[in-house]
Amino acid sequence: MGPWKNCPIASRGDAGGISAWRSRPSQSCARAPCFTVRSDRPPCGSAERHAVPREAEGSERPRDRGPAALVRTDPGGGGRGEWDHLQIFLEELERRLELQDRAGRAAWGESWELLKRFDELRELKYHQEWQQLRQEVEKSSKEAQGQQEKLKEEHQLRAKLLSRKLREAEQRRLRQEEVESQRREEGQGRLRHLYAVQEELLQINQSLGADCRQPGLPANLAGYANRGNQICGEVSALVRLASERGFPDPADVAAADQALLEMRSLVSRLQEELSLAAEQRKRQEEVAAVAAQAEKEKNEKMPSQKPEKAPIPDSGKARRNGLQAKPDEKTLQWYQQLQHQLDQCVVSFGCLTNSKDSQEKKIKMDLQKAVTTPVSQISTRAGSQLKEIFDKINALLSGKPVRSGGQSVSVALHPEGLNFAYYKLAEKFVKQGEEEVASHHEAAFPIAVVASGIWELHPKVGDFLLAHLHRKCPYAVPVRPALQEGASPEDYRRLLGYQAHDSKLEAQDNFLKRMSGMIRLYAAILQLRWPYGDGQGNHPHGLNQAWRWLAQILNLEPLADVTATVLFDFLEVCGNALMKVYQAQFWKMIILIREEYLPRIEAITGAVEMGSFIRLKQFLEECLRRNEIPLPKGFLPPSFWRS
Repeated sequence: MGPWKNCPIASRGDAGGISAWRSRPSQSCARAPCFTVRSDRPPCGSAERHAVPREAEGSERPRDRGPAALVRTDPGGGGRGEWDHLQIFLEELERRLELQDRAGRAAWGESWELLKRFDELRELKYHQEWQQLRQEVEKSSKEAQGQQEKLKEEHQLRAKLLSRKLREAEQRRLRQEEVESQRREEGQGRLRHLYAVQEELLQINQSLGADCRQPGLPANLAGYANRGNQICGEVSALVRLASERGFPDPADVAAADQALLEMRSLVSRLQEELSLAAEQRKRQEEVAAVAAQAEKEKNEKMPSQKPEKAPIPDSGKARRNGLQAKPDEKTLQWYQQLQHQLDQCVVSFGCLTNSKDSQEKKIKMDLQKAVTTPVSQISTRAGSQLKEIFDKINALLSGKPVRSGGQSVSVALHPEGLNFAYYKLAEKFVKQGEEEVASHHEAAFPIAVVASGIWELHPKVGDFLLAHLHRKCPYAVPVRPALQEGASPEDYRRLLGYQAHDSKLEAQDNFLKRMSGMIRLYAAILQLRWPYGDGQGNHPHGLNQAWRWLAQILNLEPLADVTATVLFDFLEVCGNALMKVYQAQFWKMIILIREEYLPRIEAITGAVEMGSFIRLKQFLEECLRRNEIPLPKGFLPPSFWRS
């Protein structure tokens, strides 16, 4: 209530204007609590200054002077005018409060509206910022999408370009492969043609040399053989150079064809020379025959004496107890024919072996090493390794260059190289039987299967192998060389296969060991074929020859210790194969050996030599008891060729 708090009217709580006055400020305060009434000034129109006497002026006035002081001064009712002033004051106060209330309401409404505007402005700015952010996001999204589409288009374009380049590269590669394949096929065709020309030249040169070596021909015909050798040497050098380059050029083929034409022309001229020489020799023989006839007629007119007859050798077969002392005539002729072929082969490469030229000596050593080294490497380790060895030997004998000792070797390097390779290869096979198989019986089968396959593709190797085998082991024929008149026992034992060291013959055990190895190798060759061959045709020297050998050795008189040894080795290696093919006939042969041939062997066998006889006898009895001949130890099963 401000300065009116000590007013007695207010303190008494009278009704009327004071109560109304009390209530109004409360309402105004409730409506506008932020406004206050100053108490240091009295209200306007107040009569306070008239109520104070003059004499009191200048004295100390009370701090608060208002209606309460007037009431106290005149409690008997003399303050009616002050009540009017109070009423007016209250009305003025009410009016001012109302004005203040209105001003407060207006200020509050204005501030509320300002607050609303501020909120609206803030919301507007928020929406604007959100809209701007959204637009920027959409813009960046559109830019990113556009950039992504652009990148996608560029990627597709690059993918198309790359795909086109890949297709072009693949097409170029295919064209290059096609061109390379065509070039390779043409090169291989030219190389095959070159090999064929070389082979024909070598064959023509062999026949040319044989024709030039005929007795009774003029000495000027040797020039044909020399020229033939020169042509073969030129073509061999041409083939060697072409092999080193990979494939021959058309110029190489043309040069080889020209050399072949020259060789054919050379043969034609030689045939003409031979025809002229034959006609001249025929005329000379006719002249000589006429002269001889004239001389004969002249001698008939003169008395003649009868010459003494020379002794005629007995050509009958010496038989004892129904057996032969030597093989039949057909087998003997076959044996002699093989030996003659071997001797002719040695003569055919005589220039190569006897040459003093360092280049030809090197060719000879390289060829010998290229032939013998693979044979020495034959083992039962793996079938794949055996195939590699076979392919290398076959390639060498076919005229193709092979690697040996770090360099290329070919039989085409020398006109006599092929026969030399045939001879050395056959000799090496037999030597392996003589040494390796003699020490390790299982080694007979891998060596035999390679030898059989080479024999089938190159028949000359087989003929030379048989000739070497017969020369070192005559029991492989079988043949028993006759004792020549005047020959010493040592010479005869050499004919039987014994070797001499320092003028001393080898011991019997060593001799039997070598014979056993060679017979085992021969028995293995008779039953084996190369598994990778075409399988067409018969075995070049198959089980029919095994049956022939068995029949012929049983027709010969047995030799102590030797016959029992070779029979046991042969039957142990080849008996199972003969049993499967000949069946009942084979068992009849086994019974014949046990009942008739074994007693003959026993009759000539001494106490020291009974070991081989007992071994053969026990083997036959065990086979007859089991009615089966087991597979030999070391036989190559089918699984071996998959290793």
